[in-house]
Amino acid sequence: METFIKSLPKVELHIHIEGSLEPELLFMLAKRNHIALPYDSPESLRQAYKFADLQSFLDLYYQGANTLINEQDFYDLTWAYIERCKEQNVIHTEIFFDPQTHTDRGIEFDTVVAGIYQALEDASCQFGISSNLIMCFLRHLSEEAAFETLQEAARHKDKIIAVGLDSSELGHPPEKFSRVFQKARELGFFTVAHAGEEGPAQNIVDAIELLGVSRIDHGVRCTDSEELVDYLIERKMPLTVCPLSNIELRVFNSMSEHNIVDLLRKGLCVTVNSDDPAYFGGYMTENLLAVHKALPMTKLELAQLTINAIDSSFISVANKLKFKELVWHYLAENHH
Repeated sequence: METFIKSLPKVELHIHIEGSLEPELLFMLAKRNHIALPYDSPESLRQAYKFADLQSFLDLYYQGANTLINEQDFYDLTWAYIERCKEQNVIHTEIFFDPQTHTDRGIEFDTVVAGIYQALEDASCQFGISSNLIMCFLRHLSEEAAFETLQEAARHKDKIIAVGLDSSELGHPPEKFSRVFQKARELGFFTVAHAGEEGPAQNIVDAIELLGVSRIDHGVRCTDSEELVDYLIERKMPLTVCPLSNIELRVFNSMSEHNIVDLLRKGLCVTVNSDDPAYFGGYMTENLLAVHKALPMTKLELAQLTINAIDSSFISVANKLKFKELVWHYLAENHH
């Protein structure tokens, strides 16, 4: 089964590019940009990756992002992730980036987008990996700051397909950004939002009704409300679930307690994603292996996770059909 999972065509819809910054690259960038780090080696930095909750992770995440200064840094960061995609047979990825993490440090919005986008263009040419770029607002910052960031994004409508909402969920409910999301939709952006990870099930409802989202990032707290679960099934509302992240951030105590397989079997459109793989111990393959080890799935169920991700992605109908054929073909070849 491990071989089947490793070679299975995969689609990722919930990856924070800044969260794929591995300690080795982080140290290289710090050296290149003359930035002092409070750790003496990549190993000692890795030792610090023990999180009590979302906030303790975010503190370290923002610290790591400080090493990203120039267009080349953002390119190198994205390219390192793309190489993982190639290794793990990720055929399409929809990447989040957090411009405010950088613009608040005086880095130009254009610098961030240019570096990431160029790497994604090269990924398409060299490896045939397709991608979309999603810009996230930091929800702990103000609505006003989000509007300013949206203005910047509007200039890059040709590169950015959607806007999202991330950072600390507690104390920053979806309604804080309902006007920003309305404006984003008017500008022609798709919308997604983190909801129901640490926050209550109601945040999922509000993200759908007030932000008009096409999918919910995380969403695992939906099981707090049976009515909501039925609603999500009926609406075919995708959940971009991040299993290893949920364990690392204590959303669940262990993988055997995770609800993803149960949700899949109930008929929810759940997908598996890596969130912040450098910090949470793994990319797509590691996430799928960890889930399957704790909660064994059939090959058809594993393939269904990719099919769900393809259906939930922001790609053309023609490309969806092409990718789904790849998956069904792979399943047919490996069904014994």
